[in-house]
Amino acid sequence: MSAAPSVTWTFTRIKLSLLRNGLRQSSGRTAAFVTSIVLVLLFGAGQLLGLILLRGSEHAAAVVVPLAALLALGWAVVPLFFPGSDETLDPTRLVMLPLRARRLMPALLTASLVGIGPLFTVVLAFGAVLAVAHGAAGTVTAVIAMPLLVLVCVALARAAATANVRLLTSRRGRDLALLSGLVIAVGIQLLNLGAQRLGEQGGLSALEPTADVLAWLPPASAVAAVQSASEGAYGPAVAQVALSGAALAALLWWWYRSLERLMTSPDASTVQSTTAREKTRGRTDGKGLAGLLPQNRTGAVMLRTLRYAWRDPKTRVGWASSLGVGLMLPVVFAAQGNGSAYNACWVAGLLGIQMYNQFGQDYSGFWLVASTISSARDAYVEMRGRMLAIALVAVPYVTVVVVGYSGVLGKWRMIPEVLGLALGLLGVLLATGVYTSYRFPYSVPQDSGHKNVVPGQGSLAYLSIFGGMAVGALLCGPLVALTVWLHLSGGHAWLWAVLPAGLLYGLTAPALALRGAAPRVVARLPEILTAVSRG
Repeated sequence: MSAAPSVTWTFTRIKLSLLRNGLRQSSGRTAAFVTSIVLVLLFGAGQLLGLILLRGSEHAAAVVVPLAALLALGWAVVPLFFPGSDETLDPTRLVMLPLRARRLMPALLTASLVGIGPLFTVVLAFGAVLAVAHGAAGTVTAVIAMPLLVLVCVALARAAATANVRLLTSRRGRDLALLSGLVIAVGIQLLNLGAQRLGEQGGLSALEPTADVLAWLPPASAVAAVQSASEGAYGPAVAQVALSGAALAALLWWWYRSLERLMTSPDASTVQSTTAREKTRGRTDGKGLAGLLPQNRTGAVMLRTLRYAWRDPKTRVGWASSLGVGLMLPVVFAAQGNGSAYNACWVAGLLGIQMYNQFGQDYSGFWLVASTISSARDAYVEMRGRMLAIALVAVPYVTVVVVGYSGVLGKWRMIPEVLGLALGLLGVLLATGVYTSYRFPYSVPQDSGHKNVVPGQGSLAYLSIFGGMAVGALLCGPLVALTVWLHLSGGHAWLWAVLPAGLLYGLTAPALALRGAAPRVVARLPEILTAVSRG
């Protein structure tokens, strides 16, 4: 009687088959895969060469220890934003197999080591330990540290993906993937700032304080152990290796518990829970956000707009980008030495454009909204509710950013004028958004792609956004002129007056825009419905 085939070898063959069959789907996918392999190998070879050149440098540990921490962070984050990049990350496909978690875990862990990402990780791990390994003790520690670093990274990805698999395979998980571009952009900008700081502060020595902290955090502690052993500090080396080993054991235990729970608990999609019924009942009873809003059409429109911002993928990405980039830009300017309290006005501009193309965000469902608008008063209340929903988030956020950023720069006296300008800009953009929403509406694709405009309406979208922003900037001219005049004329004692002037500006412009747009919205309902329903 022949022995049963190894589960680990079977899963490894499945992973290889998935890669091979994926390449056979189209020649374009094959070319993309081969190109990615070549690029990864070239980039990895460059990184390996750079790490080898660091060997013998007194700052080698200051580079390789943070590098190990970045590797672990990447392995933890990538499965959350790109759940479809590896089909084996979804253990729900295996729940019907007669396998226990203890047999699945070695097989899944081994299968995770097959691919471009693991190959790149192994190359960097090899270069990291090679850069700091010296002598017999350092070499022996490096032999232990390198696989330990790779295993911690892979186990971290597996544990995080298994614990969040219900989310990753749901609609919200696919929505989360749309935020990956924002996260990548922020990460690149942070790396750029870090590189600039290194140049300003004297090179790699600026990384040593960070490396000293990360040296005791796994899995970076495994690489730091090689440095410690090479220097003869055997006690710290053992402790640092033990920290990474304990982290690996903890991750495996977390993964095991998540896998057991996933494979033995019922799916929430087939079993209705009592808590779900209670949550639904709570919504219908008017609790939560709905209970705080006015109990009329204005409150209903505000609630619908806020729910779109939370549930609709494209709208959520727009809000997240405005909130994140609006906060990041002033920080970037300050880090580059160009810090000015007026940079906080960026957040007002980015949040103000959320008012643009309001009807396009309803997709083809705008006909339901259009059927409830029969008079100029109905259109006025509809647009006012949408504007108030944006202001409900934007005004407090802008205020916090302006006050916080001015405080960080030590420009407390500039808060009234900067806040006045920011709120005035926000109000003007909300006003121009009312106009562009009914005058230049365009359709937003309902698929999960990254396109925000259907083919054929791109010029309309650019005209709406950039034209509205240009007009808004011009309308803010009097408020800016007042601020400049007070500075040039020596009237610094009266700069506080910019705040009430900005508040008045920010309230008057939207009010006038709503009254002027309401009858025109009613007249253009058929054209708006046609424009936003394309595609």
